[in-house]
Amino acid sequence: MTEKIFGIHAVQAVLARNPERIKNLYVQRGRGDKRLQEILSLAASASIAVVQRAREELDKMVEGRHQGVVALAEPALEYREKDLPDLVAAAGSAALILVLDGVTDPHNLGACLRSADAAGVTAVVAPKDNSVGLGATVFKVACGAADVVPFIQVTNLARSLQQMQQAGIWVVGMAGEAESSLYERDLKGPVALVLGAEGAGMRRLTRENCDYLAKLPMAGSVSSLNVSVATGICLFEVVRQRQP
Repeated sequence: MTEKIFGIHAVQAVLARNPERIKNLYVQRGRGDKRLQEILSLAASASIAVVQRAREELDKMVEGRHQGVVALAEPALEYREKDLPDLVAAAGSAALILVLDGVTDPHNLGACLRSADAAGVTAVVAPKDNSVGLGATVFKVACGAADVVPFIQVTNLARSLQQMQQAGIWVVGMAGEAESSLYERDLKGPVALVLGAEGAGMRRLTRENCDYLAKLPMAGSVSSLNVSVATGICLFEVVRQRQP
């Protein structure tokens, strides 16, 4: 079984980190700009054969902007629900879990994974139902982060939150109606940040299993932020607080 990875950054990230995953590499015939040359150089270093195809042929291979490069690759390392306790234990007091409840847009998931990688997140957790999983669009938007950040889909999110709490993790749910700001909370210890999808937010049972709720202060007329934007802000507030 193979998966399609497309886009300059996504393919370049796999070639740089896990070139053994790439089975076939296709590039747009006649294209020779600097960014593509970097990919060709990485492919040559890993002894990966490159096949040139017309742009129209690449268009038929994927849905989305391929930027002249498509790779067929072995699936990335798949993390399972049973792996979460070990990841949490290994992270210790630095554990930082991002929980996405009901995010169905692959572009948002990809952007969240990219922020999670930059912030040093231990794992990203999402429910299996009514939630998007890893796919070609997610890999493209994540720009390589989907290959390195553990992404775990769980069958029962409420139960997983309870298990995190039992492991000593404080669970913070982001909700616009919360009384206190995220900036008022102590986030230096092991923490899980829970964000819901735009509009609906967190589900009731998810909300009930949070230790406390927090909000981002909003000064304008807009009532909420895109979930990927909110994720970046929240994660880097944790990073800021944990700086020496």
